[in-house]
This record gives sequence, C-alpha cells and structure tokens, in this order.
Amino acid sequence: MKKLLLIAGVLILLMVKATGIGFAAETKIKLSYANFFPPSHVQSTLAEGWIKEIEKRTNGKVEITYFPGGSLLQGQNIFEGILNGIADIGMSCFAYTSGRFPIMEAVDLPLGYPDGVVATRVINKYYNAMKPKELSEVKVLYLHAHGPGILHSKIKINRLEDLKGLKIRTTGFSAKVAKALGGVPVAMSQGMAYEALQKGIVEATFTPMETLKGWKQAEVIKYSIMCTRIGYTTGMYVIMNARKWDSMPEDIKKVFEEVSAEWIEKHGKAWDESDLEGKEFTLSLGNEIITLPDEEHERWRRAVEPVIDEYVSEIEKKGVPGKEAIETLKRLMKEESSKK
Repeated sequence: MKKLLLIAGVLILLMVKATGIGFAAETKIKLSYANFFPPSHVQSTLAEGWIKEIEKRTNGKVEITYFPGGSLLQGQNIFEGILNGIADIGMSCFAYTSGRFPIMEAVDLPLGYPDGVVATRVINKYYNAMKPKELSEVKVLYLHAHGPGILHSKIKINRLEDLKGLKIRTTGFSAKVAKALGGVPVAMSQGMAYEALQKGIVEATFTPMETLKGWKQAEVIKYSIMCTRIGYTTGMYVIMNARKWDSMPEDIKKVFEEVSAEWIEKHGKAWDESDLEGKEFTLSLGNEIITLPDEEHERWRRAVEPVIDEYVSEIEKKGVPGKEAIETLKRLMKEESSKK
C-alpha cells in the first residue's frame, strides 16, 4: 500500500512539472523597465539595484531588462507606455503629464520641503492616505521625491525684482511659481535643460541642487539662490503594468512589495546625498550660493501663496478634494520633519 502511494505521489509530481502547475518559478518571468534618468545618475543606479535585488530574491525566476536614459520611453511617455505594455515597469515624474494626476500633483507645490528624505516619506504616506483613483490603472510599486527645488541662474539674483522677465526652465507647478515671482516660465524636461541654459534659451532653472552634478548643470549656471521656503519637490513614481502584475504569482508579488518598501528610504537618502554633492560640485567650479535675507525670503514665500490657493480652488471645482490634499501634505511634512 505504501509503495502504491509512493508511486502515485511521484506520478503526480511529474504531472505537475510537465504541465507547469505549481510554484511560479517553472517559467521565468521576463520584464522590461523604462527610466528617463541617464545611466550615470544615482536614481538610475538605485533602479538597477532594485532590479538586481528582485532577481536575487526570486532566485532568478524574474529577469528584468533595463532601459535607462529614455532609451525605450521618454519621461513624458512612460506612464502611457506602461499602460499600453510597451514597458512593464517604469520610473518617471507626475509633472511630465501635467493635469493627469490632480491629487498627486499637489506634492509638487512650493510647500517648503526641507530635504529628500522627508519629501520621499511624505509622498508615499500621502498616496496611501489619499488613495487616488488616477493611479488605479497601474500597480504603484513605490514613490520618491527630491529635496527642495530652488532657483539656479546665469545672472545674480538678490531681490524679487531681479526675476522680472527672467526666462526660467520649469516643469509642472514650478511654471506657476516662476510666473508668480515675475519670471517667464519655459516648460521643458530635465534632459533639455543643459543645452537650453548653455544656448541662452533660458537664463535660469528651478531644480534641486542634485542636478548641478547629476545633470552637469553647474557648468552652465553661475548662481544658486537658496529660496528653500518656497522649495518644491517633484513627485516620481515606479509603476508596473496592471495586467502584468496580476499575472504574477503571489510569492513573486510578495518579493516585489518587500523590495519596493525597502527602496523608499534608499531613494530619499540618495536625493539628499546628491544635493550635497551638487553643492560641492558647483562651488568647485567657482559658482556662488546666495542666501536670501529673512525679510526677502518671506517676500518670495508670500508671492507664491496664490499658486497653492489656485490649485485648491481649481481642483475643488472638478470635485477633487484640494483642501484635504494640502492639509494632508502639510500634516505629513510636519510629522516627518519632526522625526529627523
């Protein structure tokens, strides 16, 4: 009897193996990952590290081909590309598809983010608190956000009046910030900023310190204005095609969830380390960092308050809880800032 049971058990195992039923791992899962960051950028390096960790923890059952620097999809096309299955996984900015993410775009407002760790923690907790329908068509793996976006210029800026008519490279809400300060916003992606500054298409850019080294922009600016009280951030997503996610076995999904949760803090810290490196790099080139006097800094902060008020007013008209969004962000920023 025992012998018959043993034979039956062996036959069942052989049938399972032959039909591919069982642990996810019989068929290798092959995925593609599109990123707009250039391969040399630390955020691209982190994406590669995430990939390697996924492959390691799944014992090679998942294989991910990486396409950095917009080689598969440009930043503004990544969300649609993931939806349509051109890539399975993608990293990009909410600001690159302005208007599509009314709840998540609130993160980018000039709320005075102190650093990348706080901004990254805030955006993830904000997403979990608000549960925006605008992201229901994809699987959100995790989010991250850079340290304070400030003004960098080819000409010296000491007072608000110095910004009048200044052509400033912007994305998303930073365009409205530039306009509120008296500048002329010129919308373009980060990858276009270097050449635009070099050729004089724009005279300044709103961006975090990290881009001065990460995107070599310190080579084409002379001054960084530490207007941190209006420091904005740029919310970034790492998402996956929903159909592809649903097709994966639970054990594999669990690995994705665990690794993604660990990478949140890594991104926040990397943003802050990059800001410091950007600062050191720009100073090494002889560029100047300008600290605004307290009274002048307050003038800048008051000048951009209408940008936040306008956001609330406009999306409330569309039935989107703008007031709740801002209150949630401010509360989370206060909570996360107090932990540091």
